[in-house]
Amino acid sequence: MKSSTWKALILHKHSPQGPARRSSRWCYSLDVNPAGVNLRIVALAGGAIALVGSLCAFQLAFREYPAIEYNNFPLPADSQEKTEFAFARLMYPPAPYARFDRAGKYWAQGMSSWTQDYPRADRHFLQAVRRLTRIHSRSVEQPVNLDDGDDVFNWPWLYAVRPGEWNLTDAQAAKMRDYLLRGGFFMADDFWGASEWEVFMASMRRVFPDRNPVDIPNPDQIFHTIYDLDDRYRVPGQWGLYGSGYQNGGDTPYWRGIYDDKGRIMVAIVVNSDLGDSWEWADSPEYPENYSALGIRIGLNYIMYDMTH
Repeated sequence: MKSSTWKALILHKHSPQGPARRSSRWCYSLDVNPAGVNLRIVALAGGAIALVGSLCAFQLAFREYPAIEYNNFPLPADSQEKTEFAFARLMYPPAPYARFDRAGKYWAQGMSSWTQDYPRADRHFLQAVRRLTRIHSRSVEQPVNLDDGDDVFNWPWLYAVRPGEWNLTDAQAAKMRDYLLRGGFFMADDFWGASEWEVFMASMRRVFPDRNPVDIPNPDQIFHTIYDLDDRYRVPGQWGLYGSGYQNGGDTPYWRGIYDDKGRIMVAIVVNSDLGDSWEWADSPEYPENYSALGIRIGLNYIMYDMTH
């Protein structure tokens, strides 16, 4: 049962309380549009496709929060569609002196660092998921709070922006560790330089005191699930197009991961790049196409890796 068609079952099977509340449903689809993609994904998916329709879970209903950049971004007409995949964005408490936090202890109500690029980046990226794959994906994101009972176990894909400004509590770190060891996948994006790396690691060491991030080697399947991505480069945010293109001295991009005991990447870490901006500004003629192209391809590869490992 290595295929993550079973991931919903794995995440829920040992949950002591089950989902916090029950509203919408999902299950995974593993079919990929063959046009322009690597057909090796069929081999990765294995027998999962035949079983996908039977494994579903319950999740909290869609919700929105005020954000530091966008507060009136239009909802897609099909935002309430019941689909097989959803993009979950991690809500987290800010570290002291977090640059983009505007909420302090009220971070769970929005207007904090976790809302950077939200929801524009998420919805643009989900358009790409729908157009470039045959994953039956929801058109809107889902903010997920580790303090919401067992809800995180309903979302096998989890993304965080600006984790160089997070400060997980011990309880949140324990929940995250349990989530990842049960088969969840976490992508951390858009933090820069040694100082933000240390803030990130202060919480990640509480999650995994016994596991260290390592550079992901080029042959790893995560760079080849759909697109072959041996040629990667720093992706600056829109803010960096007319300056240095990096922050806090972080001029060298790193693609790091934390592996489980079976060699599966649980945590994919994008350091010194801003893939969130590459999604957010993908529709802007002023933002270079090559940055959005790489950012979207990385995201798609990571999702498919999560769904097949």
